[in-house]
Amino acid sequence: MAIWQWYKGISPKTRMVIGAGIVAYAGLGLFLSDKAEEKFGLVPTEKDKEELRKAMPKITTIEKGTKS
Repeated sequence: MAIWQWYKGISPKTRMVIGAGIVAYAGLGLFLSDKAEEKFGLVPTEKDKEELRKAMPKITTIEKGTKS
């Protein structure tokens, strides 16, 4: 709880800078992870994509009857 108290105690401008920094760090990580996958040859093949599609559960909708 000490971190939360510290965070609430700093100025709103500083909190915005910290939040923007976290968002920028996460965005950079997402961008660089794609580049690293390409560099190390870990890009999925069409076969891999098809296997993933087969493994995903299918969602079907069922209409609900009206109450009388």
